Amino acid sequence: QPYPWKLSNTQEFYNICCYCSGGCGTICSVSDGKLVNLEGDPDHPCNIGGLCPKGAGLAGFRKIITKNRQEIDHPYRITRPRVRRPGSTEWEEISWAQAIEEMAHAIKKTRDENYTPYEDGVVVNRCDAIASFGAAQLNNEECYLAQKFARSLGCVQIDNQTRVCHSSTVSGLAPTFGRGSMTSHWSDIQNADVIMTIGSNNVECHPLSSRWVHKAVDKGAKWIVVDPRFNRSAAQADIYSKIRPGTDIAFFGGLINYILSNKLYQKDYVLSFTNASYLLNPNYKFNPEDGLFEGWDAKKGAYDTHTWQYQTEEVVPWNSDPGQPGAWINAPGVPKFNPPSLKVPKKDKSLKDPNCVLNVMQRHYARYTPETVCKVTGIDPEVLEEVYSTYASSGAPEKTATILYALGQTQHHNGSQNCRAMCVVQLLLGNVGVAGGGINALRGEPNVQGSTDLAVSSPDAPGYLAWPIAQRHPNLSTWMATEAYPDGFYINKPKFMISLLKEWYGDNAQLENDYCFDLFPKRSAKKNDTTMATFYGMNDYICKGYLVWGMNPCHCSANAKFVRNAMAKLDWMIVADWYETETASFWKAPDMDPTQIQTTVYLLPAALLYEKEGSLVNSGRWIQWRQKALEPAGQALSDFEILTKLFNRIQQLYRKEGGVNPDQVTKVNWDYRNPEGKLDVKAVSQALNGYDCKTKRLVNTFSELQGDGSTASGIWIYAGYYNNNEARWDPMEQPMTRRSKEDPSGLGLYLGWSFAWPANRRVLYNRASADVKGKPWNKDKMLVSWDGKKWVNNDVPDFVATSKNPDGSVKQVPPNNKAFMMTWEQNARLFAYPMKDGPLPEHYEPFESPTKNLLNGRGTSPLILFADKPQAKRGTKEEFPIVATSYSLTEHWQSGTQTRNVPWIVQTQPSPFVEVSQELAK
Repeated sequence: QPYPWKLSNTQEFYNICCYCSGGCGTICSVSDGKLVNLEGDPDHPCNIGGLCPKGAGLAGFRKIITKNRQEIDHPYRITRPRVRRPGSTEWEEISWAQAIEEMAHAIKKTRDENYTPYEDGVVVNRCDAIASFGAAQLNNEECYLAQKFARSLGCVQIDNQTRVCHSSTVSGLAPTFGRGSMTSHWSDIQNADVIMTIGSNNVECHPLSSRWVHKAVDKGAKWIVVDPRFNRSAAQADIYSKIRPGTDIAFFGGLINYILSNKLYQKDYVLSFTNASYLLNPNYKFNPEDGLFEGWDAKKGAYDTHTWQYQTEEVVPWNSDPGQPGAWINAPGVPKFNPPSLKVPKKDKSLKDPNCVLNVMQRHYARYTPETVCKVTGIDPEVLEEVYSTYASSGAPEKTATILYALGQTQHHNGSQNCRAMCVVQLLLGNVGVAGGGINALRGEPNVQGSTDLAVSSPDAPGYLAWPIAQRHPNLSTWMATEAYPDGFYINKPKFMISLLKEWYGDNAQLENDYCFDLFPKRSAKKNDTTMATFYGMNDYICKGYLVWGMNPCHCSANAKFVRNAMAKLDWMIVADWYETETASFWKAPDMDPTQIQTTVYLLPAALLYEKEGSLVNSGRWIQWRQKALEPAGQALSDFEILTKLFNRIQQLYRKEGGVNPDQVTKVNWDYRNPEGKLDVKAVSQALNGYDCKTKRLVNTFSELQGDGSTASGIWIYAGYYNNNEARWDPMEQPMTRRSKEDPSGLGLYLGWSFAWPANRRVLYNRASADVKGKPWNKDKMLVSWDGKKWVNNDVPDFVATSKNPDGSVKQVPPNNKAFMMTWEQNARLFAYPMKDGPLPEHYEPFESPTKNLLNGRGTSPLILFADKPQAKRGTKEEFPIVATSYSLTEHWQSGTQTRNVPWIVQTQPSPFVEVSQELAK
């Protein structure tokens, strides 16, 4: 007798896993308001129904099964607001109304008493006494509001999980390519001929990725794993190479030398699409004796980079003729500014000039011989030769190779340069912008990409625009003149900033008041506003209030004891989470005396991933939507609701009571409601997408955004992800929720599934997949191709493929060498002068290293910011001769707040452990 189907009388809801940034699809089945099943989405092209042990345990956040097989509500789930009073040893439950009232008054008091209106004669409107941390667990719409909330109070100390994990990725990739994100996507890995996993145990930490790696291997690809540990990825690879921790640049420097010495680079690609032939200032040099680049200023502790610049031959003024990219700057409504002129670099295509980038690089890396690299890294010579020869074979035009990396590359003192080194290798071999190529950052939180896009971090405004700095951007016109590149796509930056200001301040933003630019709090070039600096500020009684959104810095930040001690000096802290974290209860730690700690802590119950709706971005830039399957447990609220209730109350207080610079708070547009007048997160989605300020029609693409105040957009790179005007309140009818698995390219592009920013492009810089005449390097991996009259595309072109005639008609733009339009050169940079710590990656030993630097006369980088802090206690190599490295498990994740609260996950890995070699153990 067959049993009845267990999912009869159920309703299915689509959702996205909340662990790594794979963006795996899930299906939540609900019956009578209860979650009765959760499984992988079999139609999702990334995970094809599969889930790792963590994803398979998602239902355990809300319900657990007892030993006697009874299903009960999770006993540790926070379902009511709590407060810990000064000196108290216990929590007390309070109502939402009381919590909102108390928090709003505390925030207002701190802001009013600690406000900086001016700095060096410039309006800055800043409050350094409040900091905000977290948002990578939040949906996009909530990420946007989290930073809008903080900045509208004057706060500039804003950061999130990306600072802990992949901030090095952005600061390494963006100066090279123009953007700082993963260049390809998960299902593109299958197109590679060679795969290198370095700084990641992707089989264990991103199980989704191994599906696509094995597809490539099944087609004949070679898989290389470079890691200090023989891990689960190494066990499955074709080649495994051990490496001493902290020596990645030495390894890549040797690979660069190997490629250049043996002329294995893809010459046509390198000459066409990189700055290899550009001529550098003849005064540029690197001194191996002291390990310093030209321009080091010991007093300032920084480099003067003027000798790192190109030789230039002429100046081309900004072209504002009708039909040209700069025509809009003279339009009515656009603030007047002096656009920069373009200095055209001198080039030597013959590569004979000693000052051309390629020759400078060859001299720089000549020291990185195989013998030296083996001594520095500990890699066996025959293994190094095998790795180098195998990977360099992808320099053939018809072959491609990809690099998969994660925190093993980024979490270093030189993490940005680690990422830069990978970029240089991939450019030399022609592996950027091609199917099966790229620099693929395997991000570790479900929306760490989205939170970075939306600028939940101090240096940026949404869409990777520069957040105003007092010394550089005293007013909007200066910002526009400073940030608008004279060539390339960033000629449009002012349009995006003014559209952001219009969304932020609504009708209050007008040309006459510089679109409320002065209400943006300006950062100071004299001050670091990132995560660790925030704790120093707490320790010095400067930072007095802390907002924490789904983060657990007492468990995941460096020097946790110092972090706890710093928090004990706060006046108040607000934590929104699913469970009580070590951060929320820092005052309970064994080394703390609660009776002596006067910090008021509010712990707010946040809705689970399937108890709210909203969009998020996976590591491959795919924007996807979470459907709400259940009502939140108890009194839990979505972060959207928490932020809105709290900010609206703060606005009411300023309108009623006044305070310092009330306009900064009261003029903020925070009206996110549907036609029925109810709070609706989809209104935020529409604000992010962008709209016409008069008609309210949603824009279709970022090219529709204007610089005259007629359009508004929270983040220009998302334009088009939510643009169905006819179904604007139905998210399942939007581009980001498309579910077509058609793939005519055969390359796993899936253009009809979800929406990838920008403009649904799946492989960034895809112009480089074809030669300068538009002929694909490999016809079987064609992304774009010029047929003599027009572009034929499998992917959305990531270059200027069409333009408009003066009459508005569209014309095709013939092939050229402008493959990297997000840099002003429109070429990628092998030599990256924007880097603050050197234009070429150079090996320095880690701060704690017990080993001498064999590659130059300097031990560690001169730019380690924390080296002079009293908390940076470095022992001697005699005291600490052993190098330890941390790593992740498939079954547990990050600080463990989520996985340690799912019983069946805990059973698979019940306790922490340490692995040591047999030699060391003895």
